[in-house]
Amino acid sequence: MLNVLFICSQNRLRSPTAEQHFADWPGVETASAGISNDAYVPVSPELLLWADLVFVMEPIHRNKLVARFGSELADKRVVCLDIPDVYQYMEPALIKVLEARVRRYLPS
Repeated sequence: MLNVLFICSQNRLRSPTAEQHFADWPGVETASAGISNDAYVPVSPELLLWADLVFVMEPIHRNKLVARFGSELADKRVVCLDIPDVYQYMEPALIKVLEARVRRYLPS
């Protein structure tokens, strides 16, 4: 099983959409979190230890993640999806972008 963590700023729109959309992907367990202090589910060392693969939505998320959790990321692959904060939760356009950018990293 591949544990996949999706991270955005507040864990309200992009990362929960990704978590939900890929939740039924064969061979994958998903979770989501936010890097901001007021995130619905904040990133934690435990979540990062659980994750085999980490997706961030924007470069700033990667920068903040490395600054706060560098040691927990030592052996983790962190992929930036370059998805701006312009989408609503489960918006079809967001799902289309996620599909295009995430699929290649998941088991087929």
